[in-house]
Amino acid sequence: MLRRMIFPLLIGLLGGGVLISLGVWQMQRLAWKEAILADIEARIVAASVPLPAAPDPEVDRYLPVTLEGRFTGEQIDVLVSRKQIGPGLRIVEAFETLDGRRVLVDRGFVRQDDREAPRESGAALVEGNLHWPDETDGFTPPPDAATGLWFARDVAAMAEALDTEPTFIVARRPTGGDIEPMPVDTSGIPNDHLNYAITWFSLAAVWLGMTAYLLWRIRQRTV
Repeated sequence: MLRRMIFPLLIGLLGGGVLISLGVWQMQRLAWKEAILADIEARIVAASVPLPAAPDPEVDRYLPVTLEGRFTGEQIDVLVSRKQIGPGLRIVEAFETLDGRRVLVDRGFVRQDDREAPRESGAALVEGNLHWPDETDGFTPPPDAATGLWFARDVAAMAEALDTEPTFIVARRPTGGDIEPMPVDTSGIPNDHLNYAITWFSLAAVWLGMTAYLLWRIRQRTV
């Protein structure tokens, strides 16, 4: 009887060990990801500094900045949808600083029905976070020539369209009018490691349970 049980037992222990190790690995990844998110959140809410002369997409991502100048009125409307609100637009507008730089400012959200409503431009003090959103892929459609709508924030393409440098600031305070700021946060950064860990541990429990059942059946047949 023991000889018949050795192979299923080894397979059961090996498979269970692999599944448990994958669960432990995901828990380690969870701790790593939570540390990264905590660091990002701390950077987002830190004290603002003047806009760097040459922002770096890696070093300066999420850096809080302030800049003074004027909104030029040149803008791009990006189609978005918000929970419990519905479809609307992100307003991305060209901003000219006091020293003559032209940058992009994501002013925030307006409802789709308010797209044609007049908006304040002109002199403003902007406080926000440097950001380089990664929202485009091979399935993202190009801007709609008929409506002028964009379907993702593409910093390089927007900078070319509005003749600005590829510097993108997401406002975290109102910039005038009825535009509601949509500040940078960590909600869009995926962190599914806990779910993955639960899945692996659950599979390990099922695997070991089935192994125990198989061993019981072998024992019953040999009694």
